[in-house]
Amino acid sequence: MRRLDNTVTVALLGIVLGVLLTLVSGKVFEKKEFDGDYNRWRKLNLILQEVQKNYVDTIDMEGMTDAAVVAALAELDPHSVYLPPVELTESETELSGNFEGIGITFNVPNDTAIVLSPVPGGPSEKAGLVQGDRIVRVDGKDIAGVKMPQDSMIRLMKGPKGTRVRITVNRDGTLIPFDIVRDKIPVHCIDAAFMIDETTGYIKLAKFTRTTYKEFSEAADKLLGMGMTRLIFDLRDNTGGYFDQALLLSNEFLQKGDGIVYMEGKQRDRQDYNADGRGSLKDVEISVLIDEGTASSSEIFSGAIQDNDRGIIVGRRSFGKGLVQEPINFTDGSGIRLTVARFYTPSGRCIQKPYDKDYEYDIYERYVHGEMTSADSMKVDTSAVFYTMRGRRVYGGGGIMPDVFVPIDTTKATTFYINCNRKATQMRFAQAMFDKYRGTLSGIDDFGRLERYLEEIDLGSQFLDYASRVDGLKPEKGEWEETAPYMMPQLKALVGRFSKLDNEAFYRFYLPIDDTIKAALENPSVVD
Repeated sequence: MRRLDNTVTVALLGIVLGVLLTLVSGKVFEKKEFDGDYNRWRKLNLILQEVQKNYVDTIDMEGMTDAAVVAALAELDPHSVYLPPVELTESETELSGNFEGIGITFNVPNDTAIVLSPVPGGPSEKAGLVQGDRIVRVDGKDIAGVKMPQDSMIRLMKGPKGTRVRITVNRDGTLIPFDIVRDKIPVHCIDAAFMIDETTGYIKLAKFTRTTYKEFSEAADKLLGMGMTRLIFDLRDNTGGYFDQALLLSNEFLQKGDGIVYMEGKQRDRQDYNADGRGSLKDVEISVLIDEGTASSSEIFSGAIQDNDRGIIVGRRSFGKGLVQEPINFTDGSGIRLTVARFYTPSGRCIQKPYDKDYEYDIYERYVHGEMTSADSMKVDTSAVFYTMRGRRVYGGGGIMPDVFVPIDTTKATTFYINCNRKATQMRFAQAMFDKYRGTLSGIDDFGRLERYLEEIDLGSQFLDYASRVDGLKPEKGEWEETAPYMMPQLKALVGRFSKLDNEAFYRFYLPIDDTIKAALENPSVVD
């Protein structure tokens, strides 16, 4: 796929890299640069000085200062935040496209970290960890059976490149220690990319990381080579990430001069970003899948597609996060993310939803007020009317409103299904199936063969036996017949993930019960 020309690329990257490289110390802000009531801000420093001089007990001044900064920023908006050194490092690592660690993916279905797959060529694979290993200790610290949070497990395993960590695993009842040297581990943002039918491709994007455009280009090229003329682009639960990557992806689908987004703030002049017309997917039809977890850069992309009448947006109203955060890093390793502007779609809609006192409960409120199950309950600001390139009416109020609404289907949740979910029976069953059929399952790399194999081992009957024997769960008379059409694809997806197809198997098995994908396939992706 072709990339943007150098001029545009530099302009795009300058926005992000420029702010990421802004290093600020406590001495940068001289009084002459401050346009405001300096004495009001000086009060905070005077209070801290008085506390330090006169307080009855020993004081953690660093902790007090951090708390004061957090409290001050809390008066602004929900996304202007202070990040201590550890949190700042983690936030930047999450989107960088790589991290330093041992290179495994794992889940914790029953208070034990179980290796789903070692990263090919990574430290764990080289050391000898294999799919299905149960991690019981890290550097002598027990992590299995002690109710350790998953993020704490991750922190123990991550570490600087070149450092050593001892991972002890339980493999078929035998404890095996592995000394692993940590290294750079690539983090992929494309969860799956495959053909649904002869002409329709599917790409699931998890985040907008530093490598998103590169990975997306490779995935799209592969699908184009397989005959793709239409793309279903899944941005559900994509919380966003790097702004420039959203611009690069939008550019692939739009004509020269088409607006992508603009930003504007009290201290920032309006800045428009338009397509250069050199994208490689301008003739590919596109349907974009969104939901209440779709945010930030995902909304920029969705808004650009919708306002230019380039494709159809399918799903539910997106999150509504359209504030521009400028990273400002301090010499002690901490930093702030300060909101400096708002994002607007080409038609003029502000992506950001109102941040009032109920902001953090907004998604819950959508459930309560019926927005997840009825299009008529969607919160639309009818006083804020905007128009797409072809004159279609769209509304403000925060987030991107779908062209085709898809409600959450609550009718399939039988009592048996709900009880299984509460005990994570499906996930633990999938692990048990891998333990039982590891020799064959881990070698399957063809989806048709995988489908046939899972039918041969009678997954449904084995699950009912497992649920009854292990968790004491049995469906009532006729309940399994009602539950099976929805649960069996889920079971196949979870077990199929242990094959060589990994996430591709997971998403392909889910297709028959994914109402949003069904709606995308049933509705034209071309705007009339």
